[in-house]
Amino acid sequence: MKYLNILLLFAPVAIVGSFAGLSPTLLFVAAALAVIPAAGVLGHVTENLAAHTGPRLGGLLNATLGNAAELIITLFAIRAGLLDLVKASITGSILGNVLLVTGASVLIGGLRNGPQRFDRTHAGVNATQLLLAVFALTIPSLFFFAHKETSGPVESLSLGTAAAMVAVYALGLIFALRYASPEPTLAREVEREQRHSRSIGRAVAALLASTALIAWLSEILVGSVEHTTRALGLSEFFIGIVVVPLVGNVAEHAVAVQAAWKDKMELSMAVSVGSSLQIALFVAPVLVFVSVLMGHPLTLAFNPFEIVALFAGVLIAAFVSQDGETNWLEGAQLLGVYVILALAFLVLPA
Repeated sequence: MKYLNILLLFAPVAIVGSFAGLSPTLLFVAAALAVIPAAGVLGHVTENLAAHTGPRLGGLLNATLGNAAELIITLFAIRAGLLDLVKASITGSILGNVLLVTGASVLIGGLRNGPQRFDRTHAGVNATQLLLAVFALTIPSLFFFAHKETSGPVESLSLGTAAAMVAVYALGLIFALRYASPEPTLAREVEREQRHSRSIGRAVAALLASTALIAWLSEILVGSVEHTTRALGLSEFFIGIVVVPLVGNVAEHAVAVQAAWKDKMELSMAVSVGSSLQIALFVAPVLVFVSVLMGHPLTLAFNPFEIVALFAGVLIAAFVSQDGETNWLEGAQLLGVYVILALAFLVLPA
């Protein structure tokens, strides 16, 4: 994914432009493009550190930092009070992984390799866990619709739900680390694909540098969102559903597609579905807790269209993967569903 690094040229454009009074729309585009390779570097460094620390600690490191770029962007959005954007990014990340990334992987892998097979049992467990996670995310929404309360009980329910989700996530990590498979871990598979390593000191330095750069770019990105939505006639929902998840996860998405191209569908599914699980069970609850500390409480009350989109997307992806075999047509179908949902959010009133 080194070809993405050319987009780092937009980092100085965004940073210098923020001081020089560049158009907010141009700042938004430059910052978004620059975050893509920065997030890729952060992901690569995380994988590299995981390879140095061994499968158990490495798995924990991957689980914690796997969506760090998007987490940083949404934290700045919370600070700016763009809570609808944050909730839309949660929805968009889950949908983007199970529909866009899985669809692209299945389509491209199927066209090159024909029908592809993977562990049906493991895929079923992940699909079930993701359905449960989406169900947990919608409980505060159902409460909100029933009682029409914007604060108080729904905030408490969101905090309680977030705590339960983090507990489930932690138990899942303990299970995965305690009963580690003798097969190569995801981190080691990716490392083998990249054929690259660096010392722990250099990796930590790169981790800190990429995190700082993403934070700086995220502040510029979020600061120009409102002007960009007005200038382009877009809604915060569309920015959150499509743009933020793509910007923060393009490099990781490329890994999944590349794995499918090389007929490693097991790895591809682990990347796409695993990222969705992390967003639902870890990132979303963390954002709820941090938002309280930042003075902008975030509730898990999504709008009805987001709930329908989440359940539909996850169910369709589960049906596609339930037989442990995929073909290019199923990939095209998943991409079609994603395009339809993206178009719906594009025309959704701001």
